Amino acid sequence: MSGETARGCRGCGSASLIRILDLGKMPAADDFPELETESAATEAAHPLAMDYCTACGLAQLAEDDTVTAEPRGVEPQALRDQAADALARVAAAGWLSGGTVREFGSPHGGSWLPLLTERGCTETRDAADVVIDCFGIMHVPDQRAAFAVRAAATAPGGVLLLQFHSLHAIAAHGQWNALRHGHFAYYTLAALRRLLADAGMSAVTAWEFPLYGGTVLVAAVHGEAESDATVQRILAAESDVAELLPDLQHAADEQARALRAWLEAEAVAGHRVYAYGAASRAVALFHLAGVHRGLLTAVADASPGKQGRRMPGTDVPIISPAELVAAQPDRVFLTLPDLLPEVRSRLPELEGRWVVQPDGSP
Repeated sequence: MSGETARGCRGCGSASLIRILDLGKMPAADDFPELETESAATEAAHPLAMDYCTACGLAQLAEDDTVTAEPRGVEPQALRDQAADALARVAAAGWLSGGTVREFGSPHGGSWLPLLTERGCTETRDAADVVIDCFGIMHVPDQRAAFAVRAAATAPGGVLLLQFHSLHAIAAHGQWNALRHGHFAYYTLAALRRLLADAGMSAVTAWEFPLYGGTVLVAAVHGEAESDATVQRILAAESDVAELLPDLQHAADEQARALRAWLEAEAVAGHRVYAYGAASRAVALFHLAGVHRGLLTAVADASPGKQGRRMPGTDVPIISPAELVAAQPDRVFLTLPDLLPEVRSRLPELEGRWVVQPDGSP
């Protein structure tokens, strides 16, 4: 990622941008400092805000002056299961008939290529029959150019499969902490269709998944083509997104307040509270809530690249899951609720101690 400042809408270039969420200055969400090298008090902070284009409907990172390299995380089981489910649905619908595949990956890791090669596809760096982008395209500052590149990578008669975290789900569920440095775009299906159309492609069908509270996988083809009933249903369902977006600011303020109040109450009760998941989306929440080691002892994470570091903007260390179990905490706050089935299965010693809401609700 390179530091930059936005000039107009990242998708259409319009100046019709309105501010819908402003978190002030935040530590870089993908920069996990070494535990002993730099104090949180002197750590750099960067503006973090979301703008919405009233011309094309694209929500976007207002600016990003961070220059960081994120330690590679471990792909959650929920993401692997969803990828297998998605490809099974895509195949059943007849969209994997081509022989070549190309993937535009996400910096967060994970790949659909092994699943596709198992189905007989051959990876290529040229134009492919099947082009995959699972949460990757949102990491590109110039959205119009990113869609053009993926369209060019899709062979004539091929299909582009794009998966994204739905902006409607983000707004409807108050998922304000989906906003982070390095995530430059947040899509409704309507906005995605406009970006595809500018690249000479059409969204023809889509699949919905509960992952992250609501994700959508779109199949797009070259030229003008009719969209099916699923696309039309999703478009109708998200028509109120502009009305929901202003609520994100309230959700941010309320969740930070609730987390701080719960942590303070647990401290007064003498309970030792840990967290699980050194996720980028936890950075803003911890910072807004003023989290420190006196309230949260440590955060466990399965990624060896994050262990021995600390959560950005705090003095809270990142430890291994084995260290978490050995500590025998009274409460474990789960920063990514989608991980609950996986962590309950892998860490049965902690049963009954998981908390998935910032107010302490189980």
